Order: sequence, then C-alpha cells, then structure tokens
Amino acid sequence: MEELHRVTPEQFKAQPKAPIVVVLDSIRSMNNVGSVFRTCDAFNVEKLYLCGITACPPHKDIAKTALGATESVAWEYAEDVEALARHLKEDGYALFVVEQVDQSKMLHQFSFQAYKKVALVVGNEVFGVDDRLLPLCDAALEIPQHGTKHSLNVTIAAGIAIWEAARQMEVL
Repeated sequence: MEELHRVTPEQFKAQPKAPIVVVLDSIRSMNNVGSVFRTCDAFNVEKLYLCGITACPPHKDIAKTALGATESVAWEYAEDVEALARHLKEDGYALFVVEQVDQSKMLHQFSFQAYKKVALVVGNEVFGVDDRLLPLCDAALEIPQHGTKHSLNVTIAAGIAIWEAARQMEVL
C-alpha cells in the first residue's frame, strides 16, 4: 500500500472532500451498495446517503464489495428520499438524478462547472429513481448508450456520473 501512496482511513476522513454527495434510492442489491461505497472512496465524495430499502453497513454482502470503504466514506441513512432531496436543496446542493426520462440531458454534454455543490441520485435497479424527485431535480442526466439494452448496472451508472462530475468540477 505504501508503494501505491494510499492514505489510511483516518487520513481519508480528514482530507478535504469533493463537493459531491451521492444518494442511493432504494437499491436492492447489497453488492451494488458496497460497490458504490468503493466508488465514493475512489473519488473522495463528501457523503453517501442510503435511502428507502437500501441496506446499511455492517453487512457481509456490502463488505464483500466495499473492501473497507464503509470505514472511510461518510454515510447516513435517510428513510424518505424526497425529504432528503429537499434538505439537500436547502443546503445549496444542485440535485441531479441519473435517469432516462423525457427531457433528460446527455451526461457528456452537461456542464457541472456552474455548480458549487452537487447531489447525484441513482435509483432502484428495476424502477429507477422515485418519481417524486423529478420536479425537485435541477436536471435528469442520461448516460448515452448505443447497444440493445439501454440499461447499465446501477454501480456502473453511478461511477460514470461521479467521475464526470468530479472531472468537470476539477476535484480529481
């Protein structure tokens, strides 16, 4: 780990964070939850919110894919994703759902640079984000796809969106 120049969980917690929070809206798979923890660690995300039916640590299935990121990433459970979204908006976060909807904006054509704080919401593996969030969001962001499925695993979609926001906000 020394050769890789990795920080300890304590050093990670103390370092300044990217002004990005991630919201998991009723994610069914604990392996997906663990993977998003790891992605949030990789991109120095400020906080991860687990909402609705999303499982919380400690759990062996989350730990299996998180690989210790549950110890480094700040997280909180919020039962009601709509109430959390309203709270984040009041705290100055621009709210973006990663979802295929009418009038969604293509992620690669969207600019995060005008925003000081960003909240990215990814939704349930089958149903997507809660419809109550759509009127609250600043934009729905869609990841362009050219295959036959037009669907990505939630962890992949979250990772792409987090990376793009962090890249544009120059926090990488």
